[in-house]
Amino acid sequence: MKLKILGALCALAISCSLQAGELSKADAKAVATIRQNIEKRYPQVAIVSVTPSRQLPGMYEVFTGDTLSYANATGDLVLVGNLIDTQSQKNMTVARLDELTSIDFSALPLERAIKTVKGNGSRKIAVFADPECPYCQQLEKEFATISDVTIYTFLYPIAQLHPEAPARAHALWCTDDRSAAWTNWMVNHKAPPAKTCEGDPIDELQKLGEKMFINSTPTLFSSTGKRFNGTMAAPKLDQFIDGKTDDPKTARN
Repeated sequence: MKLKILGALCALAISCSLQAGELSKADAKAVATIRQNIEKRYPQVAIVSVTPSRQLPGMYEVFTGDTLSYANATGDLVLVGNLIDTQSQKNMTVARLDELTSIDFSALPLERAIKTVKGNGSRKIAVFADPECPYCQQLEKEFATISDVTIYTFLYPIAQLHPEAPARAHALWCTDDRSAAWTNWMVNHKAPPAKTCEGDPIDELQKLGEKMFINSTPTLFSSTGKRFNGTMAAPKLDQFIDGKTDDPKTARN
């Protein structure tokens, strides 16, 4: 199972940067120089990819997993902020970040999620959630009014924020009826008894979430692979499940 999860990472992973063979010599040199200089000057920054910008000729996108900035060919100058198309008024930075953080939904290890079916369950959504996260609890209340959807909840406790969350996650996974226990806790605040069990995936899901640059909860993925960080009201949630939030101004917090 560990191999299956790790093997899925390539398909799940954030859109790959251009391979070295696809870059011109000048671009390949710039990419290496930018990465070297930024990582040396800002060692706390973990760069995922550096690619030539499609919107800003001569500039390069620096992607860190959850942020996108722009650098010149040496990395001596970095622009942090949103690039706006004044004709369409589209936020090009957010649109590109949405593209970079999208996933292959089919590659998710769904057997490691709590499965909740509402109505005919024809639509699908995945949620990485911390059982002690108040925003996750609010999201569950919004889900109560949504029908015809299958919700795959990946338990993703963030111990730095909620020290009790890991133990709660283990207990929830090890109940006989995970879906009922999850709803009972998140909506009614009725906790399951403390329990551990064989095959508990919580620790492996932590590694998966880190590879996917999930650093806040809830993090949602529609069946089209689009990501949303945070909670949302039921009408917007319904649209997100249907993949109808293509406008980056409404697709992200």
